[in-house]
Amino acid sequence: MAITTNDLPIRSATGSRAVERLVRGMATSDGAGVRLTRVLTHDLQRRLDPFLMLDAFRSDDPEDYIAGFPDHPHRGFETVTYMIEGRMRHRDSAGHEGLLGPGGVQWMTAGSGLIHSELPEQEAGRMEGFQLWLNLPAADKMVAPSYRDIGAAAIPELQAEGGVRVRVIAGESHGVRGAVTRPATEPLYLDVHLPAGARFVQPLPAGHNAFTYTYRGSVTVAGTEAPDRHMAILANDGRGSVILEAGREAEARVLIVAGRPLGEPIVQYGPFVMNTAEEIRRTLQDYQRGAFEAAAVRAL
Repeated sequence: MAITTNDLPIRSATGSRAVERLVRGMATSDGAGVRLTRVLTHDLQRRLDPFLMLDAFRSDDPEDYIAGFPDHPHRGFETVTYMIEGRMRHRDSAGHEGLLGPGGVQWMTAGSGLIHSELPEQEAGRMEGFQLWLNLPAADKMVAPSYRDIGAAAIPELQAEGGVRVRVIAGESHGVRGAVTRPATEPLYLDVHLPAGARFVQPLPAGHNAFTYTYRGSVTVAGTEAPDRHMAILANDGRGSVILEAGREAEARVLIVAGRPLGEPIVQYGPFVMNTAEEIRRTLQDYQRGAFEAAAVRAL
């Protein structure tokens, strides 16, 4: 379902948001020892509401990823896994499973709770991708769990001037609607590929929190250089777009992520994200009595 527009001219009418802060992620491990970079950390959750976490993983060494993420629970938010290279097998407590391959996305709503695993289905080669956690509003935290595997060919794309290619995972970019929409948080999730010297302008709703993450080369964001493995937090300065420019010597690849803040309390205990400490207490009780094992996951 890829959508291509030929050399779409991209212009900005209102100027670019400034870069408020550059963040280099922290090296850590998760699951059964998977080495990754935690980019959006706990201390940035309020600033980048409704986003709770962004992990980036990229390695050619199977020892860094082969153990994967065995069975673990979630409640109260959504996980968005985007693969660049490699293959990951998902299985959940309702017996559903899917294989996430290069260029594909898995969008899972944990909702009221489930247990799942994410295990590599390869023994060699590069494993690269991202997992983004998107909060659910209080009214939706206990919805029935669901998930959707979106193959690479099903993610709409646009081709902009200068050879820029944009994969629209969520939201909308220049009239191209993404694979996923969410009315409460209105997330925008773009993967922008810029040839050397290319420029791209993406409109942003004034009230959305937004950031970029460079994962190839180096890009200038509103005049500030954001090199490989750096997040640029965009200022909420009322300007209506973000402007990206690749360096003249190499291509760049950048994620643009934005969303409407919920403005609600965030109480997190490991893989559970609720609004109050009492809700976390009940979540732990539910998990301990096996309620997550019986989660009925519906396919979107």
